[in-house]
Amino acid sequence: MTETERAVDDAERAREQGGGEGGSRVRRWRPRRLVRDEFGVLLVLGLLIAAIGIPYPDFLDTDNLLTTAHNSVYISLMACGMVFALAMREVDLSVGGTYAMCLVVGALLVRDGLAPWLAVPVMLVCGIGLGVFNALVTTLLALPSFIVTLGTLLLFRGVGLALADGKQITDLPLDDSFFTFAGGDPGGVPFALWVLLTVVVVLTVVLSRSRFGARVRAIGSNPDAAAFSGIPVVRTRVLALALSGLTTACAASLALAFYGAGDPTLGQGYELQAIAACIIGGTPLAGGRGSVVGAVAGAMILSVVASGLVFFEVPINWTSFATGGVILVAVAADSALRRTGRRRR
Repeated sequence: MTETERAVDDAERAREQGGGEGGSRVRRWRPRRLVRDEFGVLLVLGLLIAAIGIPYPDFLDTDNLLTTAHNSVYISLMACGMVFALAMREVDLSVGGTYAMCLVVGALLVRDGLAPWLAVPVMLVCGIGLGVFNALVTTLLALPSFIVTLGTLLLFRGVGLALADGKQITDLPLDDSFFTFAGGDPGGVPFALWVLLTVVVVLTVVLSRSRFGARVRAIGSNPDAAAFSGIPVVRTRVLALALSGLTTACAASLALAFYGAGDPTLGQGYELQAIAACIIGGTPLAGGRGSVVGAVAGAMILSVVASGLVFFEVPINWTSFATGGVILVAVAADSALRRTGRRRR
C-alpha cells in the first residue's frame, strides 16, 4: 500500500470520526453515530407501521409483521450490495437479471441431481462472476456502469429464460432439508431473515470499518483525487460490483428454497426497488457515503407500503402511485432530519 493511499485512508477515517481522535473514542462513539445517521429512515418506518396498525390492529400481528419483513428480504439483500456500488458512484441495474439467472441455474442443477446445499455455492459463484463481468466491461469499454448494467440486465435475464426454455423449473426434491429448513421458519422466524441479519451486520462492519469500505467512500467522494492518490479504483470497482452480484445470488438462493421452483420471470423491477431502498436509506447517487442498515430499512418501508395497501383496500391500479408517493415522503423526511442534525452539530 502506498503512503499516499494510507494518508487518504487515514484522512477519510478521521473526517468521518469527527477529527481523528484516539481509537478508543472511535470505538466508543461509533454505535451512537450509526444510530444517529439511520434515525430518520427508522423513524419513518416506525411511523408508517403505526399509521397502518392503529386503524388496522391485525397489521401488527406478529405473523403478519414477519411475513411483511420476509417479503422484503430479496430486495434488502440486493440493496445491501447496491450500497457499495452507489457509494462509489456506480449503479448496478443488472441485479434483477442476475437474480433470475442465478435462480434458474440453481434450479436446473438441483433438478439434474445435484444436492441442493451444493447448488448454493455454485449460485453464489455465478453471481460473483456476473458482477465481475459488469465491472470488466465497464472498465474495458470505459462506459458508465449505468449503461453497461442496463444492457446486462436484459442479457442475464435472456440467458435465464433460454436456460429454462421460458418455463418454470419444477420437480425439485422439496423434502430435502434445504427446502424444509432454509425455506422454513426455524425458531419461529423465517430462515431468510436470519440470513439477512447476518449479512447486514457483516456488511455494515465492512463499509464502516474496513479498508475496502474506506476506499469505496473515498472514490465516491472524489474519484479523480482517489486515483491520483494511488487508490486502486479498478480493483475496488470490481470488488464492489462482485459484492452486488454476491448478495443478489444470496437472494436467489433463498428464493429457490422458499418457492421450491425456478421461475425465470421473477425479479422484474427489483433493480429499481433496490436502488430506491438505498436512496430512502440515505445512500445518495452522488456517492461518498452509504448505509447498509438504512438500505434495509428502506426496503422494509417498501414492503410495509405494499402490505398496508392491502389493508386499506387500495385498488391495484393505484399501487405504484402510492408506493412512489411514500418514497418521496420518506426521502424528504429523512433529508430534513439530516439537515436538522447537521445544524445542531
